[in-house]
Amino acid sequence: MVSTVIPIPAEGNLQRYLEEIRKFPMLSAEEEAELARRWRDQQDLEAAHKLVTSHLRLVAKIAMGYRGYGLPLSELISEGNVGLMQAVKRFDPERGFRLATYAMWWIRAAIQEYILHNWSLVKMGTTAAQKKLFFNLRRLKGQLQALEDGDLPPEQVSEIATTLDVPEEDVVNMNRRLTAPDHSLNAPLRADGEGEWQDWLVDEDENQEEKIAEQEEAESNQALLESALKVLNDRERHILIERRLKDNPTTLEELSQHYHISRERVRQIEVRAFEKLQRAMKAEIARRREAQAAALAARAGR
Repeated sequence: MVSTVIPIPAEGNLQRYLEEIRKFPMLSAEEEAELARRWRDQQDLEAAHKLVTSHLRLVAKIAMGYRGYGLPLSELISEGNVGLMQAVKRFDPERGFRLATYAMWWIRAAIQEYILHNWSLVKMGTTAAQKKLFFNLRRLKGQLQALEDGDLPPEQVSEIATTLDVPEEDVVNMNRRLTAPDHSLNAPLRADGEGEWQDWLVDEDENQEEKIAEQEEAESNQALLESALKVLNDRERHILIERRLKDNPTTLEELSQHYHISRERVRQIEVRAFEKLQRAMKAEIARRREAQAAALAARAGR
């Protein structure tokens, strides 16, 4: 029986992983289409395995473009591999394009979602414009030779806002988040240019697959947040929503008057609630991953 095991990257031995995935052969257009049909029509696990393993190098290269966000490369590759599997599952060979073109969106989306969840699980990337700003601000700052720390000069804020078609206030706020000392996101991108790889991945024009994917992603994230909020008591939930989930956050003073407690006490409750929410969301994400892995293992054992 042909092995259907997918190599797993390990942070301490990435070189071995990269050498291992290079052994998998690339596919011609004809071979790829035939395998895709076997998977779609017959649920042929061997065909799906060949489709996935032939594109693991693509995942690794895309993941390398996200090394500047403070997360282990092995984790980014693993998340990208999940996106690749989703792409293989949904790929239609009759649409006339190669799997790599289609899979790039799913790989990038999986990696970006992982980064967003692990950097700031709440009030980050809630709209397409915010995500675009989050993942392009560092590149534009590099082009403008902007300082990595501190606020941007007004003229650079204006130029970035115009380029990305977002409000100047959003640029200022996002830059402060990215340069905050509490996060490991202020490491400079590599000088070899790989940090700009994601800008090449797909056509920015929205297509039907992207619309569906964004809708599914938004629904999934909303369900994840709503589920996690249930771990908070009424006061914690109300304060967190007012402080972190509203476009115009309620002030500490207003909430202190509402609950007849000090502003410092409100701040403490907010911080504690946010930490509880983070733990709950991470636990739910881990649960979903385990469920996915179990489902794949069950199918492999058939």
